[in-house]
Amino acid sequence: MNQRLRAQVRERAEGRCEYCRIHEHDDPFFTFPVDHVVAQQHGGSTTADNLCFSCFRCNVHKGPNLTSVDPLTAATVRLFHPRRDVWEKHFHWEGPILAGNTPIGRATIRCLAINHPDAVLLRELLLADGRLPSS
Repeated sequence: MNQRLRAQVRERAEGRCEYCRIHEHDDPFFTFPVDHVVAQQHGGSTTADNLCFSCFRCNVHKGPNLTSVDPLTAATVRLFHPRRDVWEKHFHWEGPILAGNTPIGRATIRCLAINHPDAVLLRELLLADGRLPSS
């Protein structure tokens, strides 16, 4: 991937993970990768409409997954797609906890381990500092 495309994806996301919404400046340990929403091994292309900016934690947990299990219904559902889905439809904040509004939201939170205790602790600190986004 060329630097111009990476910069375009980063700018579109305003420097935030498009899954958990943490800002790249708020993660002191890792550089944010660009994620193939549909992995190349599943036929996904390296084009702007299939790329999203993600934090290291979300990227590692998502991997090449396209689906996960909704913990409420046990149904297998597709994951949140940042280019096609509206974040606010599928997710909302309950303090530092990201909650799912839909099966897609809940399955994505589960698959990406978005509410791992370490991530929640970081978001508690960001929330106390007024830096956690409301949406």
